Amino acid sequence: MRNATSITSFLLLGFSDTQEQNIMYFTLLLVIYLAVLMANFLIISAVFLDHRLHTPMYFFLVNLSIVDLGSISVTIPKAMINSLWNTRDISYSGCVAQVFSCFFFLISDLFLLTSMAYDRYVAICDPLHYETVMSRKVCIQLATSAWLAGLVYSALHTGSTFAITFCSNIIGQFFCEIPQLLKISCDDMYLVEVGVIVFSIFIVFPCFGFIVASYVQIFKSVLRIPTTQGRSKAFSTCLPHLIVVSLFISTGSIAYLKPISGSPSELDVVVTVLYSVVPPLMNPIIYTMRNQDIKVALWKMFQCGTPFWHQGSSSIVNLIYSLVRSSFKTCSSLS
Repeated sequence: MRNATSITSFLLLGFSDTQEQNIMYFTLLLVIYLAVLMANFLIISAVFLDHRLHTPMYFFLVNLSIVDLGSISVTIPKAMINSLWNTRDISYSGCVAQVFSCFFFLISDLFLLTSMAYDRYVAICDPLHYETVMSRKVCIQLATSAWLAGLVYSALHTGSTFAITFCSNIIGQFFCEIPQLLKISCDDMYLVEVGVIVFSIFIVFPCFGFIVASYVQIFKSVLRIPTTQGRSKAFSTCLPHLIVVSLFISTGSIAYLKPISGSPSELDVVVTVLYSVVPPLMNPIIYTMRNQDIKVALWKMFQCGTPFWHQGSSSIVNLIYSLVRSSFKTCSSLS
């Protein structure tokens, strides 16, 4: 029996025992990762370059893209390395960093999705006061609250999780996931983290309830729009958001609330992929496929070209800095 002080590394769940299949999984993960990076980077670039998109809706979309880039980078690169080298190791500190980062981005994602629901509610149900209600100050406050909430909750969960004494270092998942870490605890300290998870439920479900209530009012208002074109435009911005929220919250709730099986199961892996990998991959697709403004901005960007892509490494650094800074500037002019 080894306790937490003697454990210096953990063993993650391997995808396969054969090198050929691991190479196949590595290739698949690499394609997914590059697709997420490219898609979210294009969204951020389009919003940054097109001043017509400097509105609250796209301000929150930029923040959501940054969260997606962060969340996919927490799990996929390590899984890719393990698949390529046919290993399962992750250091103790690396596991701590994964738990902290994963929860940071998950909670930030939830609060950003809630803020986006509020933005759509005001835009559709109270359009005359939209510019007043969704002011630059309010946008920044909502985004800052989302990031701070993620920081506080991730610190709380990470501290309570790794206060546990572990009897094993074998984790039945392809990254350090809290339910799997609780499974290998060997004392009653795991009840502390269970208490934290229960406490989190009282945060997650009110957010989900607020989103559902917002969309009930939104759909009531949309159905009263006299023109078919008006209803179609409203649904095109609301339905993608509702799909993202439903997928994210339902799969995340299943992963953290369902009883942990005695041995690793394919269902555990599938559910984890659905809440940790699929949303960052699907968000850009849903928002670009159903959003005419984003498609027009991307088309213009590709038509006109972006000079800073051809100006060397210093311009790339300036671009990255500008993109991060733009997430706080896209609320400066409201449409």
